[in-house]
Amino acid sequence: MIPELAKASVLMRDRSRVEETIQAMQRAGPDALQVISDFDMTLSRFAHNGKRCPTTHNILDNDLLINDACKKMIRELLNTYYPIEIDATRTVEEKLPHMVEWWTSVHELLIQQKIRRDLLSQAVKQSSAMLREGYKVFFDRLQEQQVPLLIFSAGLGDILEEVIRQNHVFHPNVHVISNYMDFDQSGVLRAFKGQLIHTFNKREGALLHAAHFRELQERPNVLLLGDSLGDLTMADGVAHPQHALTIGFLNDQVEERKESYVNSYDIVLVKDETMDVPNAILNYITTAPAK
Repeated sequence: MIPELAKASVLMRDRSRVEETIQAMQRAGPDALQVISDFDMTLSRFAHNGKRCPTTHNILDNDLLINDACKKMIRELLNTYYPIEIDATRTVEEKLPHMVEWWTSVHELLIQQKIRRDLLSQAVKQSSAMLREGYKVFFDRLQEQQVPLLIFSAGLGDILEEVIRQNHVFHPNVHVISNYMDFDQSGVLRAFKGQLIHTFNKREGALLHAAHFRELQERPNVLLLGDSLGDLTMADGVAHPQHALTIGFLNDQVEERKESYVNSYDIVLVKDETMDVPNAILNYITTAPAK
């Protein structure tokens, strides 16, 4: 049905269920579809030529914006908390307080740096951030078919938007829920807006944005993309989901995490830096079935 699903990097717990879901979503057509996706390491690349690509937080690791002492502290926090985030032996409940500590500490450090809003686009330009190969086909197809794309990110919304803008795919159908900076009148960072969003509280974030999902209640079919088990709760705000298909990018610590991903996501993409599989599925769903 979809040749890309036969790639060696594609794992599925229940292939026939995946195929049935995709066919049901195709029958309902693009008007019944919405796409919900994480950003860092999902729409953006995890690595390129063997080198890690930056997350939206990492893009701030730039002399324009923060000093060496701050960089060092942020790196130490990453080395402390990232292993906890991806530790397959801990439950989400065990990880929660650590994630709050991590994000809160990083945000406090960034506020102390008095980051200037007018330098953000330059920092993005100078970074090695990249969207996954095939991203333009993905964003453009959704826009052409008028399918809403909700990007749900525990990263930094201001940076995320700038990355999408600089890649020329910030179309009108794109809506972002993320951590946004709050700048004072002179354009200097003074706080972060709203409730903190981290890897494992996206369910609460989804429920807080119930109005967004209410607008989309005529679209009961959900294609969800993520790279963490916490991303699976991003669709919890969808009122009456009919068909949902979840695609998980397994970027790191494959052997340790493979089993939990295959048991949780419908489709798991192992060390795949492209959008080939999501694009093929999207193309199938949004193409009218042959009469």
